[in-house]
Amino acid sequence: MRKVAKKQNENISTTLEVKALCKKYSARANYAIKDISFSCEKGQIVGLLGSNGAGKSTSLKCITGMIPLTEGEITIGGSNISKNPIDAKRHFSFVTDNHATFVKMTGLQYLSFMADVYKVSKKDRQDRYLELEKVFQLGDAVKKLISNYSHGMKQKICMMASLIHEPDLWILDEPMVGLDPRTQNAVINFMHSYAKKGKTILFSSHNLDVVRRVCDRVVIINKGNLVADLVIDETMRNDHTIIESYYFGDDEEALKAAMMADNAFQAEPEEEVVETVSEENAVADEPKANVRVVSRKQANKVPNPPRFHMLRGEDK
Repeated sequence: MRKVAKKQNENISTTLEVKALCKKYSARANYAIKDISFSCEKGQIVGLLGSNGAGKSTSLKCITGMIPLTEGEITIGGSNISKNPIDAKRHFSFVTDNHATFVKMTGLQYLSFMADVYKVSKKDRQDRYLELEKVFQLGDAVKKLISNYSHGMKQKICMMASLIHEPDLWILDEPMVGLDPRTQNAVINFMHSYAKKGKTILFSSHNLDVVRRVCDRVVIINKGNLVADLVIDETMRNDHTIIESYYFGDDEEALKAAMMADNAFQAEPEEEVVETVSEENAVADEPKANVRVVSRKQANKVPNPPRFHMLRGEDK
């Protein structure tokens, strides 16, 4: 499969550099990932794509120092993750897909703990908390024990804690899973504003539509091998077949099924909204199939639902 490499710009500094990364979980095992090389530059949002078992999680665990490398080299902020792990880890934060946290703490206690770990001043942590609260909107729940949080709330507090020290590199594993649509949009807007500050974001995902809309680049792994390193331009954002062709590789049946599902979604008819004279009638009348009945009072507040759209960073 053809590999499309990004253009190198010597004037842009690199936050993350992965060179010839290989990982075996035992001497007799096959390579989980082999010869993975890519970089992430300041101000970039990079998506890491691959089907289940492709090697995404293994790659992220190697990058973050959670597991040792078999071969290769990884540098973060100029520090080697194997030789200088503490220096390297000062430059990034990692939000795992299992939302690992201290459930016996309240949300505020956990945020304070993470701020202490990264030596964030009291003034800075308060300012950053207020900024992050606007995005994640935990409200009074931040004062409650994390053990009482829902799946989505745990995802929110983990993301907030990971950002309390404003890391140069923000790494996320399936960040949108469990988040409601409002928070997804808010997080995507935040990603764009964070990248504009010169920060770097690397996140793995199975959601090709989110990656296509959000990322500047996408790195695709298939069966432990790097198959593409693509710069996402407007053509790719509008043509759903390009990234999918790399993602599914030689699996023509999977690609065909994905295209059929996407076409079906695009062709799905809009739901009609019918006004009635009063709220009493709206309750009493039996709705017809595929028709949502609302009162005249409600009608101005409940328009035809638009297609789900990920807001761009510059949208207000």
